Amino acid sequence: MEEKPRKAALRFVLGTIFIYAVGFGIIMPVLPDLVVELADVTLPEATRIGGWLILTYALFQFAFGPLVGNISDRFGRRPVLLLSLAGFSIDYAVMGFAPVIGWLFVGRALAGTFGAAFSTAYATIADIYDEENRARGFGLIGAAFGTGFIVGPAIGGLVGEFGTRLPFFIAAGLGAANLLYGFFVFPETLASENRRPFSLRRANPLGALLKLRLMPGVLPIALVYFFWMTAQQIYPSIWSYFTQIRFGWTPGIIGLSLMWTGMIMAAMQALAVGPMVKRFGERTCAVLALAVSAAGYAMYAANPYGWVVFVIMAVTALGALGGPALSAMMSRRVPADMQGELQGFIASITALTAITAPLIFNPSLAYFSAADAPVYFPGAPWVLAAILAIVALLVLLASRRKRRIGEAASAA
Repeated sequence: MEEKPRKAALRFVLGTIFIYAVGFGIIMPVLPDLVVELADVTLPEATRIGGWLILTYALFQFAFGPLVGNISDRFGRRPVLLLSLAGFSIDYAVMGFAPVIGWLFVGRALAGTFGAAFSTAYATIADIYDEENRARGFGLIGAAFGTGFIVGPAIGGLVGEFGTRLPFFIAAGLGAANLLYGFFVFPETLASENRRPFSLRRANPLGALLKLRLMPGVLPIALVYFFWMTAQQIYPSIWSYFTQIRFGWTPGIIGLSLMWTGMIMAAMQALAVGPMVKRFGERTCAVLALAVSAAGYAMYAANPYGWVVFVIMAVTALGALGGPALSAMMSRRVPADMQGELQGFIASITALTAITAPLIFNPSLAYFSAADAPVYFPGAPWVLAAILAIVALLVLLASRRKRRIGEAASAA
C-alpha cells in the first residue's frame, strides 16, 4: 500500500479505537444514576440491572464477534469498520434518548453486535504493515485505547454533573463525526487476492474454544487465566455502583478514579511490564500479579474510606503484569503455526469471563447492600474476586509442581 493511503488508514483506525475507549469510559460514571432514573429503583437494585446490561453486551459480542470478523475477511475492512461506527453512534443515541429501561438493553445489544471494531482494527494494521513493523502498529492501538480510557471517564465525570444523558450524546456525536471522516478518507486495506470465502464454521463463536483439544499443554494456564480474568472483570461490572453505595461518590469523583486507574495501567504497560517480565520471568511475574490482585481485592472489601481507594489503586498496579505474563506462558506451549488459533482461544476466554462476572459480582453487591440485607457488607463482591484470584494462584503453583514431577519422571 502506498504511503498516503496507509497513513490515512492508520489515522482512522487509531481515531476509531480512541473514540470506542472514550465512549466506554464516558458513560461509566453516570450509568448507575440513569438506571435508577429509568427503572425507578434503589441503587442496590440498579446494580443488579447493571449486571444484566453488561451481560447483554458480552453475550452479543461473543455471539457476533467471529461472524463480523468473517465478514471483514470476505468483504473488506472498510465496510465493517464504517458499519461498526454507525452501530456505535446509534447505540449511544438510543441510550441517551431512552424513555424506559428496556431501551438501554436494546442499546447494549447493538453495541455488542457491532463491537467488532477492535478485531477489525487489528486486521487493518496487519494489512498495512509488514511483519517487522506490525508490533509497532499493534502498540499504537493499545496507546489509542489507553488514552481514550483516560479521557473518557474524565469527560463523563465532568459533564455527568449536568445530567445523566449528556455523556451518551457526546459519545454518539464523536462516533458520527469519525464515521463521516472515515467515509471520505478511509481506503480499503484488504487486497482482493487476500480475501477468502465466508464460512459458517469459522463464524462459530465456540470454534476457538474447541481448539483447546489441539493445545493440551495450554489447559492449566488457561484455567489460571479464566479465574484471574473473571476476577478482573469486577471493575467494569460494579465499580460505579460500588463506589456510590460504599462512599457516596458523585459522577465526577467516579470519573476521576477511572482516569487515575487508566493512567496507572498505561504507565505500567508502557514502562514496567516488559522490563519486569524480562528480568524476573513470566511465571514469577504471573505469581506476583495474582498475589497482589488478591490482596488488592481484600483491601477494597475491608476499606471504609474513599480516599484510600486511590492508594490501593497505585499499590495494586502490579496486577497489570498478569495478562501479558499468562498470555506469554500459553504462547510458549504451542508451535508457531498455532499462534493465531491461540489468540482466538484467549479472546474467547476473555469473552466468557465478561459473561460470567456480572452473574457473580452484581447480584452479590445488590444483595449485601440492600436495606433488608441480613448483613450489610458492600465489600462482598471483592471477597469473591479475592477468592477467584487465590484459586488462580493455587492452580498456577500446582501446575508448576506437576510439571516438575513430570520432568523428573522423564529424566528417570
